[in-house]
Amino acid sequence: MRTILPASLAAAVAIVTACSGVREKSFEKDVEAYREEVGNVGLAVAVVKDGEIVYHKQFGVKNLQTQEPIAEDDLFRIASISKSFSATSIMQLKEKGLVTLDTDVSSLAGFPIRNPRYPEKVITLEMLLSHTSSLNDSEGYFTLDAINPATNPDWANCYNEYAPGEGYEYCNLNFNLVGSFIEKLSGERFDQYVVNHILRPLGIEGGYCVDSLDARKFVSLYNYRDGQYVEEPEAYEPRSERIAAYRFGYDTPVFSPTGGMKISALGLARYMMMHMGWGTAPDGTRIIGEEDARSMQTERSAPEHYGLALEHDFDRIPGVELVGHTGSAYGLRSAMFWAPDRSFGLVCISSGSYEEYDSDNSQILNEVLKRLYKHFCN
Repeated sequence: MRTILPASLAAAVAIVTACSGVREKSFEKDVEAYREEVGNVGLAVAVVKDGEIVYHKQFGVKNLQTQEPIAEDDLFRIASISKSFSATSIMQLKEKGLVTLDTDVSSLAGFPIRNPRYPEKVITLEMLLSHTSSLNDSEGYFTLDAINPATNPDWANCYNEYAPGEGYEYCNLNFNLVGSFIEKLSGERFDQYVVNHILRPLGIEGGYCVDSLDARKFVSLYNYRDGQYVEEPEAYEPRSERIAAYRFGYDTPVFSPTGGMKISALGLARYMMMHMGWGTAPDGTRIIGEEDARSMQTERSAPEHYGLALEHDFDRIPGVELVGHTGSAYGLRSAMFWAPDRSFGLVCISSGSYEEYDSDNSQILNEVLKRLYKHFCN
């Protein structure tokens, strides 16, 4: 039976719908002009307001050769936003009593993790998650051999001159170590743990293991070099041979806990809504408790304003404080940010443009986020 609304309510609904349509058309005209200006290959965005995804859209193509348009369930490798999935997993294991943020990570690694300048200073899990561990990526981070004294004679180069807990340096090795700890604590392979305990409960398609995903959905990533786009197939390299010889709790960097999540913009928005809800999704699915969700969003360092795989940003949208994370790799730029009062959240993923590689301050992210805010949230 058709529901007939009172005339006043029907009119109000019609006005809201019309306004929404105007906003969408205005944004799309604005962003298409900007995409042309910066040579954007592909773009996917989503806007969350009042606990709902009120807008999502894909622009451009998923592959320059095939010219196939991006679909809403197509998957991007989102780079460093992946770190928040690792931190969320640790919080779940913490809630099970298997670890604390003060845990000495040497007890988890199976080899000593100590800054040789401060051998008595314990490096904790919290320090890894907040990039205050004094570790750096100078010896690489694609294998734990880099920091293992038994496998790298130059292991001491992995540590900075300042004491653990007394400085900040963004470090991918921190989170590849964390991924190996998740395996040891949970008894599940890292990629499978994240799927089983975060993605699947939230109804999200995605993951870290290429062979477990539908490769037809991968959005190709492009760097712009010498006046042309260069596809970066390594972004979706399956590394099947390395996984076949996998050493549990040690070879975890093959999945890149620090940057290897593949997910759609719509899926990332659903994940973001869980963090906006202090660990609970709009349908009531709890992933982590409120206390731990707040802890992840609490700054541990200044002036970086970094928490546990989430940061506070004050510059991308002038006059607006945001919480979230960005990603940058293989030509991709990604952003997941929301307002601390949870009134809105924004997701933006670009698969390539004329922009030079700059992980700290991507103009395409800044400009698209500003436009999303202007048209949907201001």
